[in-house]
Amino acid sequence: MDTRRKKKLTFFTIGLIFLLSGIEYAVILPTIWRYLQTLHAAPYFLGLALSAFSLSGLLSGPLFGHLSDRTRTTKKIILFANVFEIVGNFMYFMGYSKWLLLSSRLVAGIGTGAGSSIFGFLTRSTAPDDRATVFAAVMACRQAGLLIGPAFNIFLRLCDFQLGPFVVNKYTAPGLFMCLLWILLQLAVVFMYWDLPPLESRKAKGSSTSESREVENEKGLVEDEEEGDDEGKPLMRSQEVAGSYGSVATPNPTRNHTYAASNAMPNDILPASSPVPPESHESSSPFKNFSITREFMREEVVVLLSAQFITLFNQTALETMVTPLTQKYFSYGELENSVMYCLCGVEVIAGFLFVRWLSQRVAERVVLAIGLTICNISCVWCLIFLAKPLGGFQWQLTEFIIGVFLQVLGLPFVAVAQVSLFSKVTEERTQGFSQGIRRSVGGLATILGPLWAGGLTENMYIMMGVMMALLALLTMMLAFSYDRLVEPAAEEQEESPENCG
Repeated sequence: MDTRRKKKLTFFTIGLIFLLSGIEYAVILPTIWRYLQTLHAAPYFLGLALSAFSLSGLLSGPLFGHLSDRTRTTKKIILFANVFEIVGNFMYFMGYSKWLLLSSRLVAGIGTGAGSSIFGFLTRSTAPDDRATVFAAVMACRQAGLLIGPAFNIFLRLCDFQLGPFVVNKYTAPGLFMCLLWILLQLAVVFMYWDLPPLESRKAKGSSTSESREVENEKGLVEDEEEGDDEGKPLMRSQEVAGSYGSVATPNPTRNHTYAASNAMPNDILPASSPVPPESHESSSPFKNFSITREFMREEVVVLLSAQFITLFNQTALETMVTPLTQKYFSYGELENSVMYCLCGVEVIAGFLFVRWLSQRVAERVVLAIGLTICNISCVWCLIFLAKPLGGFQWQLTEFIIGVFLQVLGLPFVAVAQVSLFSKVTEERTQGFSQGIRRSVGGLATILGPLWAGGLTENMYIMMGVMMALLALLTMMLAFSYDRLVEPAAEEQEESPENCG
């Protein structure tokens, strides 16, 4: 099988992975609130169950990313992570107690850690100019799962039968359904996923640069021989060549003796004494000379990680609030909530498709600024109209629809822009670990968001006010750091291993 076909099948399988993650979220979220109520769980247990899923993903993401960076493989990591999804969803299906339900989400969340390895793989396998487009397509697959999931939920709610010692009803059926889907995905990964070699764009550029330098060196030596047998000229040229690879051209008696002896050799042997290009650093270990503080405490990285945290914090807080809110004001059940999430999925997919088109025409930082503006408008609207809905039923429903529409609209812009920019401002050779850190920051947000919203469902002004303050802080950070949110020059990234030493 040729490499192009392997790449298409591998990317298709990655799309399936994110599709299933979206389906799982969509079939469980509309029913978990009522499921917990049948198990006599307190209201705060909803936040705990949603946060447990993110907590385990927060811890497993950097670990899986670190392993993929060291081994340069992702297939075995994905297969291993999917086992946790299978076991966790089967535990959710069993559902004997609220504690087993909480543990099931904790186990299933470990499987989401493979996402950091996948994003690292995509970064190494795509060119920087195409990265935003690829990330948008992958994220759209997850949103397609969010769209398809509620449709499955419409049929799963009709389940009512006994399977051995287990009861299959509208609350336990989503766990059994997702368990079967993850088993099928294991087969797809085995037969349709390959660990493709990374895209060697920077290495190719570095090798072509070194070749041109060697050609210039040979030309200079020929000219020197035609002008005369002056030993000073070859010595100076050799030092210039050595300095051009990033080393400091300081006087060194041993080095001068070596170069002086090399003048007695034929010209075709001389280039062999040239220093080794810096690519040799990558062959030993991707974490050689790597520093966490130097990598993640830079201004532009802090801004992007803050965008990841604040937007996901606000999103998960609002998602946690939506189900009790619709039950309180509109008496919505599982069917109505599933339809609502289905319509939100349509909007998000359309948003990702638009962002994919837009990212090819404007810079990612512009896309990020647009998304953040929409998020600010949404939060102001929710603070005014959702904290205490005004008017009758029709007005309240209209206010609710507009608030949800604005909140969902801004997500694709922020999500694609920040993950694409993050992959460009961090080291490519440690992308798995870096993406794990990024996803862990997002996981922390998805832990704190539901906990924050779950405890303040009766104090909406406090909940929405803090969310608005976080967005205002992020907006100021983006304004002050806007000029730094660009991809560093390739030369700086090539020289970074030497500067680390």
